[in-house]
Amino acid sequence: MATEPLRVTFAASEVAPYAKTGGLADVLGALPKALARLGVDVKVMLPRYQFIQAGQLLMGDLLVPFNFGLMTASVYQDWRDSVPIYLIDAPQYFARDGIYGSRDGEYGDNIERFGFFSRAVLELEKRLGPPPHVIHCHDWQTGLIPLYLQTAYRGDPYYARTATLFTIHNLAYQGLFDPGKLPKLGFGLDVYRTDGGIEFHQAASAMKAGLIASTAITTVSPTYAREIQTPEHGCKLDGLLRARRNDLIGILNGVDYEQWSPEVDPYIAKNYSMQNLEGKTECKVDLLKRFGLPLELDRPLIGSISRLVYQKGFDLVEQAAERMLQMNCAYVVLGSGETEIEQFFQWLRDRYPDRVGFYRGVNNELAHQIEAGADIFLMPSRYEPCGLNQMYSLKYGTLPLVRGTGGLDDSVIDFDRLTQTGNGFKFYEYDAERLLEKFYEALLTYADPEMWRKLMLNAMSADFSWERSAREYLNVYRQLKARYDTAGLA
Repeated sequence: MATEPLRVTFAASEVAPYAKTGGLADVLGALPKALARLGVDVKVMLPRYQFIQAGQLLMGDLLVPFNFGLMTASVYQDWRDSVPIYLIDAPQYFARDGIYGSRDGEYGDNIERFGFFSRAVLELEKRLGPPPHVIHCHDWQTGLIPLYLQTAYRGDPYYARTATLFTIHNLAYQGLFDPGKLPKLGFGLDVYRTDGGIEFHQAASAMKAGLIASTAITTVSPTYAREIQTPEHGCKLDGLLRARRNDLIGILNGVDYEQWSPEVDPYIAKNYSMQNLEGKTECKVDLLKRFGLPLELDRPLIGSISRLVYQKGFDLVEQAAERMLQMNCAYVVLGSGETEIEQFFQWLRDRYPDRVGFYRGVNNELAHQIEAGADIFLMPSRYEPCGLNQMYSLKYGTLPLVRGTGGLDDSVIDFDRLTQTGNGFKFYEYDAERLLEKFYEALLTYADPEMWRKLMLNAMSADFSWERSAREYLNVYRQLKARYDTAGLA
């Protein structure tokens, strides 16, 4: 008798390539594919934002209990590498230019938008066939799904064997809202209580809903799983996370090497590999040209690709940048975010036009070119749940210089000049002087071409493929399914 396939549904606010603001979308674009290759029956659900044109209309009559009545949504279906993608279309919530907001700030009804999406996921699931064994929720935008299953769907036999896994991608974004909106979302006010409820400092928290109501919790690196149980990194939820520590697992994100590898990258000037590194020089030339910088190839080239927010360590960069540039290096930056940081990089570009390049915005092609053309990738984050760019950089032989926190600590091993082991440069104390010390060490290594080549090869040999991470998630799903089977619910 054939074994029943494990059925897993992903629900998220971002999935690459449909909608992306950061690493969450990359995870949702890659992990389901990797699980499908392992035999999991996986599907993905996300909102059909105004800018998404993909998919064929599957149904136009999905009824969703919401806002004191029934609302109707349409559902479109698309496919990515044999994985079905379901796009939930509700123009009153998703026919907008942005995912979460505009340049003026976040949309004021985000909790309603993603509350509706969460409820629609559960209604759509019932239209598609057998129930999932696991609904895998991601960040606060889907934090209400486990709470709906505990309340509105508590006695629903369809979901009797369905577990929920809630993944924290960034604990700092918590989906706080006015508890007066709970009835509109379909909850009784009883869920808003200080003991075991979703109350969070006089607000309701969708993040907390996911943390208290899910069957289990994961986060995106082992170190971050430990860090968020401390007051320093726990965003005032550390006590709850310590209470659930037996259900909290850290799994390091992976890299989609079909998208991020210098051997196959279609966006870079010349492909290269560990066996033939010559193409990296051509990529450096191309990158310098794109930013209008002098073609001085002996000068180390630093790159950063990031949301320009202080979480990413840009206060340290502001303190250290001029001294770094005075050490005969160049620096190119791609990103957008807080106005003060954007203004700093524009000022730095104007002050050092032959040393600094700055592109404000998002540009996927340029991101690939920076990974391939830079010598050093700078990522000195205050905290970093996982981070992906440092792992991309390793594959491209672009040596990461990072602060040892979260996934940066798990993926970057500080280079030891004596044993010539390690794959990058890492400091721990959140201080600009420590950053500069590590930068000087990187420059000393760069000045020794043979040693630098050895470090590049160390970095490029690291394996952070999604298959490794997917197998860890598969083990978690199996454990969750087993809880229900052994409870007599099979």
